[in-house]
Amino acid sequence: MLASTFPRWEGDTEPRFVESLSYELAEHFDVSVLVPHCRGAARQETLKNGDRELEVRRFRYCPDGLETLAYEGGMLSRVRRNPLRLLLLPLFLVAQMRAIWRLHREQAFAATHAHWIIPQGFSVTLLRRLSFALPPVLLTSHGGDLYALRGRFLEEIKRRVLSRVDAVTVVSEAMRRYCDEKDFAPGRIDVQSMGVDLDTTFTPGDSSSPREGLVFVGRLVEKKGVEYLIDAMAILAPQHPGLRLKIVGDGPLRGSLEARASELGVSDCIRFVGSVLNAEVPDYLRSAMIGVMPSVVAASGDQEGLGLVAVEAMGCGCAVVASDLPAVRDTVIDGQTGLMARPADAADLAAKISRLLEDDFLRERLAEDGRRHVVKNFNWSAVGSAYAGLFEKLIASSQ
Repeated sequence: MLASTFPRWEGDTEPRFVESLSYELAEHFDVSVLVPHCRGAARQETLKNGDRELEVRRFRYCPDGLETLAYEGGMLSRVRRNPLRLLLLPLFLVAQMRAIWRLHREQAFAATHAHWIIPQGFSVTLLRRLSFALPPVLLTSHGGDLYALRGRFLEEIKRRVLSRVDAVTVVSEAMRRYCDEKDFAPGRIDVQSMGVDLDTTFTPGDSSSPREGLVFVGRLVEKKGVEYLIDAMAILAPQHPGLRLKIVGDGPLRGSLEARASELGVSDCIRFVGSVLNAEVPDYLRSAMIGVMPSVVAASGDQEGLGLVAVEAMGCGCAVVASDLPAVRDTVIDGQTGLMARPADAADLAAKISRLLEDDFLRERLAEDGRRHVVKNFNWSAVGSAYAGLFEKLIASSQ
């Protein structure tokens, strides 16, 4: 398993979807995970979840203080915040390729799962171009690597990488359509989302506990559209006295978003919670009536690849209001599992939220139907089995 987003230590707030998928695959295979090192993280460790076990290795690409290309929002976000970090990319790629090759020589893997087109997919295809023998490669694109890396040169890199791996998955139908439009690996792309633990983690909890107000969970970056949610609160506050919004997460836009809330006079009804432990996220979702996902297409082209936050909210029994973006339609079905608002339209977002605040029956029906929908389609057990099936076919076809 090759990735650049993975928990660095116990209690880390980094997204855990690669770790969760690795544990699901560990039910079927021996799984090793190769990710970049950073200061404070172990170079090598064994993680356990019940009787499932992962070997995790973290490759060095710079001295401790300079290993700043990955984590804390992802590589694209880190480079945007400090473009000088691009100078680290060649070192990262060389170190990653060397670590991939050494690990394959040690353990003779039957297959490789590369997450993201660049840098993981690029590294394995370059190794192959250099005549290093590697086992079959499944590449999974999560959205930002597909949408945000624009320009003729990067488009050609994406096209070549996707054509030179053995199988490709994307996490939404919208991403597959985008690949078809761009002529990326035509006819070779499967849709298979990441999952959510809807059995033990993202659950409704005690039905007698009161729910109040709104909640947003996510990184405070442009594509999350939080500025439009704050604008919507300025519309909603006079109509619904006492309404409160919790913004759970952190990111480079936090300062400007707090300033916007102050400027609009809604600071008193918005709480910026900041980053929390992954284990604490369900408590925030269970305590809210409505989960809001006001995503937009960023100026760079970056946008949601799927929107698992909506799945997590529905799993916890929240009614959901989300932006009507192509990828989000895989998780939120307007009028059936949630309500859709026009992207970047604070007035429409406020209207959809107000509708749920004023209609208890609709809100509760959407919450119940949403929970049923995501349990059927996005639970980790089903997602893990689907990926295991893909690998079994991939391995069998290479023998």
